[in-house]
Amino acid sequence: MKVFVVGANGQIGRHLIQKLKKNEEHTPKAMVRNEAQSLQLKNEGIETVIANLEDKVETIADAIKGCDAIVFTAGSGGKTGADKTLLIDLDGAVKTMEAAEKVGIKRFIIVSALQAHHRENWNESIKPYYVAKHYADRVLVSSNLDYTIIRPGGLLNDPGTGKVSIAENLQRGAISREDVAELIIACLNEKNTLRRSFDVVAGETPINVAIKQL
Repeated sequence: MKVFVVGANGQIGRHLIQKLKKNEEHTPKAMVRNEAQSLQLKNEGIETVIANLEDKVETIADAIKGCDAIVFTAGSGGKTGADKTLLIDLDGAVKTMEAAEKVGIKRFIIVSALQAHHRENWNESIKPYYVAKHYADRVLVSSNLDYTIIRPGGLLNDPGTGKVSIAENLQRGAISREDVAELIIACLNEKNTLRRSFDVVAGETPINVAIKQL
């Protein structure tokens, strides 16, 4: 299937598009914000489209046409203020969901945050980020999309191990960005992940086995 990656220039997104490029079942289409990012990916043989999550829903809908699934890995980043967090992590995510429904794409995977579904467990120092993730996830659950909500623990740049711990509720832990990307791909065709949400951290269970045990 053709997988539209929102946040393709982000740290998880870069892992994801490279893995999709090598995958026999899937091909990536990368959404980037500017021509320089687009040219770099095109030189690597990756299809791209320039769009912005602050654009209109119709603009995002035009960008995702022809794809079979959407993966939302975008984030405003730790250097921006709460305003950008709301515009990207919340409103940008919701507009992408609306765009998916508009063009008839059902499969939607979003990268959230560990314990985003439990307010009492939010990190106070990044509370606006958790607010954005929490409500974006709630909108997705109420949609007609075939969603998977992945809530990873602290994100690391360590090499992936291919092994994780998955549960509806995990209190703490970390995981490599590479393993999150690998998990996303494993979820794409796994019916057991449809309309499901879960926390994930590094663990001892191979990714493909872990998601089948949900």
